[in-house]
Formats: sequence, structure tokens, C-alpha cells
Amino acid sequence: MNETTMQRLEYDRIKTRVSECAFSYLGKRHAASMQPITDIRTIRIRLDEATEALQLIRHGASVPIPSLEGMEHILHLLGTGYLFSERDFSHIAQFIRSCGQLIKYMGSKSNAASSVSAYASSMYGMEPLLSEIERCIYSGKVTDTASKELAKIRKKIAVTEERIKRKLDSLTSRHRSIMQENMISQRGGRYVLPIKKEFRKQVKGNVLDESGSGQTVYIEPAEIVSLQFDQSANMAEESKEEMKVLGDLTALTESYNRELSINTETVGILDFLLAKAKYAMTIDAVPVELNLNGIIDIRGARHPLMANSMVPLDFSIGEVYSSLIITGPNTGGKTMALKSVGLLTLMMQSGLLVPVLKGSRMAVFEGIEVDIGDGQSIEHALSTFSAHIRNMIGILETAGNSTLILIDEMASGTDPGEGVGLSIALLEEFHRRQTTVVATTHFSEIKHFAENTPGFQNARMEFDTETLQPLYRLRIGEAGESYAYAIALKLGMWNRIIERSQAISASRASRNTQDSFVIPPALYDEKPVAASKTSPKRAVLDPSVTPFALGDSVYVGYLNRTGIIYKTEDERGDVGILIQGQRLTMNKKRLVLHIAATELYPDDYDLDIVIETKENRKKRKLMGRKHIQGLIIESPPEKEM
Repeated sequence: MNETTMQRLEYDRIKTRVSECAFSYLGKRHAASMQPITDIRTIRIRLDEATEALQLIRHGASVPIPSLEGMEHILHLLGTGYLFSERDFSHIAQFIRSCGQLIKYMGSKSNAASSVSAYASSMYGMEPLLSEIERCIYSGKVTDTASKELAKIRKKIAVTEERIKRKLDSLTSRHRSIMQENMISQRGGRYVLPIKKEFRKQVKGNVLDESGSGQTVYIEPAEIVSLQFDQSANMAEESKEEMKVLGDLTALTESYNRELSINTETVGILDFLLAKAKYAMTIDAVPVELNLNGIIDIRGARHPLMANSMVPLDFSIGEVYSSLIITGPNTGGKTMALKSVGLLTLMMQSGLLVPVLKGSRMAVFEGIEVDIGDGQSIEHALSTFSAHIRNMIGILETAGNSTLILIDEMASGTDPGEGVGLSIALLEEFHRRQTTVVATTHFSEIKHFAENTPGFQNARMEFDTETLQPLYRLRIGEAGESYAYAIALKLGMWNRIIERSQAISASRASRNTQDSFVIPPALYDEKPVAASKTSPKRAVLDPSVTPFALGDSVYVGYLNRTGIIYKTEDERGDVGILIQGQRLTMNKKRLVLHIAATELYPDDYDLDIVIETKENRKKRKLMGRKHIQGLIIESPPEKEM
């Protein structure tokens, strides 16, 4: 599956959340390496397993999954000659005991969860190994019963220890008056008496240490020197015998290398299955019906990363139509719907249950391709369009009849006419290849194409024009609007500006089969201004013949924006253009006349003060204001200033 697709649909975040539900290091590793697959039989098996695991934990069952603590280290060192410690064997014993509990538990669930319990049936009990470890190791130490020789040595150690203590008790009573404190210390593992420095010659023995102040010397009494040498020898023998016991246990453990590996891997798989089930429970996920026919019919779907904050999505494609064009206002949920369909498909093909209503159907695809950007700006419009084109070229190289294609904002980032034409040509090519396409757009031409072309369908995101709030509900079968006029009116835009905009849009929409169109007359006066016989057309003009005039509305194709000329052409052919409050300078060859100043403003307007400057801002109080193309247009005063 395409890595870019998974990144843009935030598939890694799903893997992270599943991993957080795992208990063992292997369960987390399986979640981290999870990938979508394309074999429908394998997907069905994994979904069935996840469903069984969900049923187990949903009925309040606490599955005794071993923690695998220490097992990664142990399995890595098995067979390398490494001598395992008492702590290692404690981990092995705990693991074997936990495996026994898991085997017993899964055996009792074989009827309710046959697929999941089948994993545990392949595990081993390893009772002989457990019994030997328990005989030799207890509370992290080698037991006296681990070997007969060890028992003898420890008995000698105990006897010698008792003799040393009796000697020390006698010496303490004898030298109590010259001892710095009434207690026995150890230095280097040997018993010593803390004697005041000035009385050190009264005690026979070796000075092994001295206090920091120099007031106390630590003397090993001569009476116990030989006993302590004997005890050191005994303890060396004990350590040697313990190493022998650990060596024998290590050899026995290595003989169970295969069983330990199988049990560990099985525990990791079961932990991963239960992690998928736990995650499914947190998002109210269910299994879906699968098909290879490109049919997606989901009800009440929710984006898994949006929790319960998303309005459930009803979505259908693949039966009557294989290409769906979604329209609607910005922030209305188009992109979220697109991402939801893509991410839920990736999850399903990874064997994960998905947050939809029961009875939903989903298709298995060989590939999922997306072209979803992060928004546009004037500065990055060209690069955004280039990125779109590169994405489309990549998609064209792989798209087939088992490909799901998700495209956000078709025809954006370039000249609308050219962008629309390119988008429709791409849609036709994808349809010819029998791909499944879901695309969003704002352009009416693409909506009209979908409405009149077999295999295509329109859909819209619902919008409340009273509250200006998106409803985030997808309605299939209807083309939507961007609601720019409704939003502008609600925010206080003048009615006649809206009326003028609607007239321009209506004229533009009417040119379905024409090369160009004429802008309708301006509506600012009670009597419309008649269009000139040479009314400007939306076509590239020869700037050398028809230079741009102050106040002309021009279209900048590579920015997909219109603006107003505020500075006429200089000797290099550059003109000043105001776009959404930004003053830009660009060559006239990049511009197309949109609406001539003679059409845009009534005859009695003084174009010299159309563009607001620092010099005329002080005149505002004496002038009326009209907003056109985002600029402040000043009405001339009754008398000359």
C-alpha cells in the first residue's frame, strides 16, 4: 500500500493507539508493524478473530496474558553460552506458569471463541522445566536442595558462622570498655571490632580500616582470623556449586528453546488480537461485510480519531455509480468525509473493526491513492498546483479497477477554466479504468459534468444558511453550493454587491459551450450601464494593443485570483495589482482582463481616487463608501477639495 496515502490519512496514529492497548512488548511490536493487506480471505479471518476477541473482553472476561517480562532478553541469549541468573529463571518460571493459566483459560472458551482459543492450543506447558526451576530457585536464590553438594557446603557455612559469632560475642564482652560503639562491623566481608585508637594495642589482630576522623580503628581479632579464612573458602565453594546448578538449569532451558519461542510468539499474537479488540471497544467498532466489487455502503461512520465529536457519516458508492463528487462550503466536512472513507478502508484491510453501524459493507482495494493537500496561499499557489499534478501523474501510473482514489479540491491552484477541463479529463480517464473515485470541488462545471454523465453522482455537505453553521451531513444525489453569498450577506456585505456577484456568476455559468462570455451590466446605478460592443471577454488579450487601465479588474491565472489595477504599466511592462489587500507587481503578460473599469464603475466615478491612498484617506468623512473586489471605492465629493 502507498506509504504517502497512509501518511496523509494518519494511519500511523491508528497503529499507535492499538499499540497502547497491548500489554507485552511483542503485542506492541505487532501493532507497530501492522499493514493493510489485499487478500480478502485473510482479511475475513483477521476480522473474525478481532470480533471473537472483542466478545471475550466485552463480556467482562480478564484474559490472563503473560507479561513476557524478561523473555526478550532470555530468548535473545538462549544458545549463546550465556549463563542465566537466578532472576532470569524467576522470569522463566513465571512465564511458564502464566502460559499454563492462559492455556487453561482458552480451553474453556473454545466454543465461544474457537479461532482465538486455537492459538493457545498450540502452546506448551513445559512442566518438567518449571518443576526443576522451582526446585532449584526460590525468591531469586538457589535453594539448599538444588544439589547434595550445595547442601553440605551450606551446612559447613552455617556451623562456621555460628562459631565466629560465639567468638565475637566473647570478644565484645571482654573489650566493651575500649570499643567506640557496642556493635560488630564488617570490612571487606570480614568481621571487625571498632576499637578506640588509643587502645588499639590492647587487641590482638589486624587493623583492616580506620574511621574518617581517625578516632576509631577496625581490628580483625586474631582469635577469628582462621575461622574467617575457612568461611571464605566455604563461600567460594558455595558460589562454585551455585554456578554449577545455574549451568545445569541453563542447559535444560536451552533444550526447551523451541517451546519457549512458540509460546512467546503465541502470547504476542494473542496480546495483539486483544489490543485490537480493546481499541475497537473504545471507538464502538464493529465488523463489516466485505466485497471485491468496489461497493462501499457504510452507515453511521465516524472518523476514528475524532471520537464522538464527528457527526456520523452515511456514505455509499460502487453500485449505481463509481465516482462521487462532493460539494459544499469550506469547513463543511468534505475533507473529513474523504479522509474517513480512506482511513476506515485502511483499518478494515488491516483486520481492524471500524466505527460504523452493523450491516455496513466495505470493499477491499488493491491500492488506495489520495491527493489531499493542506490548503493554499498566494505565495504557494504555483507549487500547490504542481504538487497536484505530480500526484495525479503518480496515480495515473497505478490506477486500475481495484483502486480507490480520493481527491480533495479538484481544479484548485490554477486557472479555473483549465483546471476544470483537466479535472474532467482525469475523471473520465479514471472512469474508463473502472476505478472508484471520491472527489471534492467547488466548481459548478464539475458538478454539471457529474450530473449528466453515467457512472457519476453528486453529493453535498449540508449547511444551515440561517446560523451559517455546517451540519456535516452528507446528502448523496444532490449538488451543493459554497454558500459564499449567504455567508457574505450574513456578515454584512451590501445587497447590491451580492446581486452584482450573482449576475456575474450566472453569466459565467451560462457559457457551457462558448469560448468566452460577456460580463452583465453593472448594477450600481438605477439605470444599468449598457455593455459596450467591445465588452471585455475572459480571454487572453494582447497587452501591446490593449493596455490595462487604472481600475480594471484582471484575472491572475497562476494564482487563481482576481484583482484591481492600481498602477498602470511601466517601461518594463509591469503593472501594480491589488489582490485581497495585498499590493503585488507582475508583468502584464500574466494578466487577463476580467472586467474593464468602464464597466465596473459608473461614468461619474473619478478613477483617480478608486484606489485608496494615504493622501485621500482623510477625505473619507466627506465621501460615500462602496466595497468592490475587496477595495474601498471613494465617491467624489460634491465640491472639489
